[in-house]
Amino acid sequence: MASAPGPHPPRKGNLWRTVKAVAWSMLGVRKGSEWQEDGVQVTPLQVIAVGLVAIFLFVLGLMALVKWLV
Repeated sequence: MASAPGPHPPRKGNLWRTVKAVAWSMLGVRKGSEWQEDGVQVTPLQVIAVGLVAIFLFVLGLMALVKWLV
C-alpha cells in the first residue's frame, strides 16, 4: 500500500533567480533543466511581479530611446 505524499516543501523565493527566469523568458531561451528548477523554486506571484516591473522598465527604456533619437 502506497503512502500518501507529504506536504510540499515551501518554495524558496529568490529575487535574483526570479529576475533571471523572467529575463530569459522574455528572450525566449532557457535550458529545460533550469526551467524545471525555476518551477520548483519560484512562485507565480514573484514571476508576475517581476514581469510587470520588467515590462514597465522596457517601455520606459523605449520611450527614452525615442525621445533621445527625436
